[in-house]
Amino acid sequence: MRLRIVILVACLAPFLQAQTPQAAAPLTFEVATVKKSAPAAANQPGGIRPLPGGETYVATGVPLRLMIKLMYRLTDEQLVGGPDWINTELWDVRGKAERPSSLVDLRVMFQNLMADRFKLKMRHETRMQSAFILTVDKSGSKMKLNTSPEPFDVPIKLTRQPAPPTSPQFTGTRVPMYFLCWWLAQGGLPTGINHPIVDKTGLTGFYDFTLEFAPDLSGRRANPNEAPNFDGPDIFAALRQQLGLKLESGKGPVEVFVIESAERPADN
Repeated sequence: MRLRIVILVACLAPFLQAQTPQAAAPLTFEVATVKKSAPAAANQPGGIRPLPGGETYVATGVPLRLMIKLMYRLTDEQLVGGPDWINTELWDVRGKAERPSSLVDLRVMFQNLMADRFKLKMRHETRMQSAFILTVDKSGSKMKLNTSPEPFDVPIKLTRQPAPPTSPQFTGTRVPMYFLCWWLAQGGLPTGINHPIVDKTGLTGFYDFTLEFAPDLSGRRANPNEAPNFDGPDIFAALRQQLGLKLESGKGPVEVFVIESAERPADN
């Protein structure tokens, strides 16, 4: 009986192996280049963006720390550790996918590029800490659900420049809530918010909206009293009035990434 079982298993082995699911290959760019930025880049604004068509992501004059924050949708408080050079040394990166891909997939490709070329290693933790909590206001969401295909473009754009007393205007197109939370929490925006935002809206779709608010520039000036005055609500009132969302301070589970190691890549 034992011999018959062994023979049966041996006969079935090729079939069983064929039926075993294989791990999906990691998403990677088909072609990628990484090089140190020219010295003149230090005096010019850097940037990182997807190009039209959904195939290419480009970073120009950008430090590794900023790449990590943008590709993992993190605030300053959510990224800790790492050598000093990741904050100051500037890099030019260009990655091209084999075919048009979603912005989420392109971000994963860029994450894998950083792991491969910068030897970036991080560990992920969830910590209960002070944060802002985003929920749907009692009046209900005022955003428009967008079910159209992905346009391969930045979800939120500045559509009206601020010119005191006129406030800036931002237009959101096909925006998921995780992106809105990250966008609002960026210290570089005039929201005055530079802390993690935890999404408790329960909204899982993509949404269109227009958002206008008086920017908070007091933290960017030596004398806050010299900040220009803008008409319109602050970001908290604007979210409630225009989007039907409520943003309040509190505590929540915040994702934190700890950089364990990173290396300067060789130019190519």
